[in-house]
Amino acid sequence: MSRTFSSLAIPNYRLWFLGAFVSNVGTWMQRVAQDWLVLTVLTHESGVAVGITTGLQFLPFLLLGPFTGVVADRVDHRKLLMITQVAAGALGVGLGALVLSGHAQLGHVYGFALALGVVSAFDAPARQIFVGDLVPKGLLSNAVGLNSSSFNAARLIGPGLAGLLIAAVGTGWIFMINGVTFASTLVALKLMKSEKFHPQERAPRSPGQILDAVRYLRTRRDLQIIFIVVSVVSMLGMNFQLTSAIMARVEFDRGPEEYGILGSVLAIGSLAGSVMAARRREPSARLVVIAAASFGVSAGIMSLMPTFWSYAAAGILVGFTALTMLTAANATVQTTTPTAMRGRVMSLYMMVLMGTTPVGSPIVGWIGEHIDPRLSVGIGAISAFVVVAAVVGWAVGHGRLDLALSPRRPFLRISYPEVQVPDA
Repeated sequence: MSRTFSSLAIPNYRLWFLGAFVSNVGTWMQRVAQDWLVLTVLTHESGVAVGITTGLQFLPFLLLGPFTGVVADRVDHRKLLMITQVAAGALGVGLGALVLSGHAQLGHVYGFALALGVVSAFDAPARQIFVGDLVPKGLLSNAVGLNSSSFNAARLIGPGLAGLLIAAVGTGWIFMINGVTFASTLVALKLMKSEKFHPQERAPRSPGQILDAVRYLRTRRDLQIIFIVVSVVSMLGMNFQLTSAIMARVEFDRGPEEYGILGSVLAIGSLAGSVMAARRREPSARLVVIAAASFGVSAGIMSLMPTFWSYAAAGILVGFTALTMLTAANATVQTTTPTAMRGRVMSLYMMVLMGTTPVGSPIVGWIGEHIDPRLSVGIGAISAFVVVAAVVGWAVGHGRLDLALSPRRPFLRISYPEVQVPDA
């Protein structure tokens, strides 16, 4: 088996990959259905309402992130994931039943989004570090990349399928389908053989464990850079559900089918980025910064596209650069953090990745509703340029990066010291 897919040779990981793929298709279908329900049924094309819905779904990452990381470092990851899959499935079925009965209101959607966010806040760090239970350390970076491939392969299918089903039967059945798809992950977890696991060190109970993770991060300049870049770009630049809904409905006057197409086209680039990440042996903070700058360029181009189809095509490069940044960040954090602290550090990473969404989504939604839909996309490009410029300026000012002009190619020479990473 090629290096790109080497982790799939491990039976337990193969089960996880397939089960998560089915569940991810349902997750992407629900995301499209939820935003379309809020934008077109429960409000009159309110970008702010869609932004609030998205923000509520990620608010628990900001409020509970450190605590859920401590839980992930202490408990059996498989058992915790079984609990979160059951809870998420029940929420999907519950919202679907409410919509199908004709009693759904905007406040109900807000409540379900917040409840799903609480479940996801516990699920995400456990899900991220569970991969280390399934594969040996040497394959961890590959497995992280393949996880992203599964998520984005599902994104190719989910949004487009959701758009077709919304047009045919409405949003209610989408939520019901998503609820049922969580059974695939439960079956995969049940079929795994415990004796084939690769046990990771668990953190003992002790006071101040969250502060220990914060102190550890203060010693890691490379991880600090990753956290800053990812938080800013995620907050203002990666509200794809929201911006795609506004652009499809308001700017291009299109229906749910075209909205679903935008999500699937973004996934083409995302899938390519995650497959390349699976081949990459040594991700780094430098790659995260380069990918963030590239994302700024691609998002800026996308915001200027004059037609629906040119806008959709530009999404391929946006998806590629965004996933390159995220998979490099994820893999660097996981592979360079001590196993006993990995859950807490990953929860802090998820907190800045997803916990900034409640701040950014309403802002982006307000911009799209009251100023210009295109600026809701363009603000992401601007934010990426600003944070990259700030990080590079800091690195040059502190002697961590040297820039020099040259009369010959390459005209700009860049040199930097090697980052010393503690043993994981």
